[in-house]
Amino acid sequence: MTLEPLTEPPVAGNELDTLLGALERNRRVLAWKSADLDAAAMAITVGTSAITLGGLLRHLTRVKEDSFSRKLHGREPEPAWTAEDWDRDWTWTANDDPNAVWRRWHAAVEQSRALVADAMADGGLDRAEGRAFSGWGTPSLRRILVDMIEEYARHTGHADLIRESIDGRVGENAPPTDR
Repeated sequence: MTLEPLTEPPVAGNELDTLLGALERNRRVLAWKSADLDAAAMAITVGTSAITLGGLLRHLTRVKEDSFSRKLHGREPEPAWTAEDWDRDWTWTANDDPNAVWRRWHAAVEQSRALVADAMADGGLDRAEGRAFSGWGTPSLRRILVDMIEEYARHTGHADLIRESIDGRVGENAPPTDR
């Protein structure tokens, strides 16, 4: 798998470039932490946690689809998801296919980039025309991006611990040979 080079968000960029830069950086760190592993390694947990790298990728795929398709654009997933589907995100065994989860994650990343571009062309960061939530309202693109950055940052911390337990890979910058 070829990884995109890790770049920092702009130091003094506009709001959108800063938000997207932070999100892209977290995506690349997670991808590097999860790269080049077989199904057995993707199933490793730390301590009593049930979180696996394969499960993280599966979960973040669903969160991306939920955030950018459903929350931002009001599009319901086909087929509809259940609470059990969300719980199943974390289940990973040595028989699961790492290539399939990678393909789905990459597709979800590309789709989310396109959906953000659509929203920027139709109202920008203030656009709040997706799904309304009772007692909460309709989130703006700005809020969805901030939530997605938080989701990646939290789960990249999990990925740090898991990957270090597998082969000692630590840090946040992929060496030149991994790019």
